Amino acid sequence: MSTQLSFSYLASQRQTAVAPRRRLCDLPTEERPLYRLRRHGSNALSTAELLALLLGTADAPGLSQELLQEFGSLHGLARASKEQLMRLRGIGEAQAARLIAIMELSRRLQAPPAEEKPRVSSPADGANLLLPRLSHLEQEELHVLLLDTRNRVMGIRAIYKGSLNSSMVRIGEIFRPAIEAPAAAVIVAHNHPSGQPDPSPEDITVTRKIVAAGKLLDIAVLDHLVIGQGVYVSLKERNLGFD
Repeated sequence: MSTQLSFSYLASQRQTAVAPRRRLCDLPTEERPLYRLRRHGSNALSTAELLALLLGTADAPGLSQELLQEFGSLHGLARASKEQLMRLRGIGEAQAARLIAIMELSRRLQAPPAEEKPRVSSPADGANLLLPRLSHLEQEELHVLLLDTRNRVMGIRAIYKGSLNSSMVRIGEIFRPAIEAPAAAVIVAHNHPSGQPDPSPEDITVTRKIVAAGKLLDIAVLDHLVIGQGVYVSLKERNLGFD
């Protein structure tokens, strides 16, 4: 009986054993990411190879593949929290922080340089500035794009985190940065973590309140953008809340 239990236990252990990751030393020299970077440039490297260079560990080739499999894609990885990253074997706090930092830098790189003042002349112009900030967030956030009298960008301010509920959003807080700037106009934007930018009834209700407050303060509300996964909806274009 004890022998049978022993064999059963060993079989169970074999089934749950973790497969070894592919290590850097397992790769021929010409297939190692650093060698390929030197010979062919970064454009020739796969996403997994670039991640392996970033991780810099002995098991980076296998670990980078597991990261992409775990989160589905680079976009999924960009949305991962520190806690989610650290659930993966081999990712400690320092590694997770490094990944989060590089994702944040890539988002900031998509924004215009601080010394430039791009002009916003269409919903697409505003969306291009706000998509990198809001598209990959796991929690709903509301941001305000501040514009001068020529519709040039003065800044972008994060105002609110949480569900956009008309009974909870303080309209005065939305306009505070515009008054302090001072800005002549604003574009309001918030994200839908689901990735689908279709406006909800609450979005439309909040938009009406924001537009009405803007008229009282003499600050034009040019649009309210709902940001999804790489896509957006302009409530102004759909005439929702701007009647």
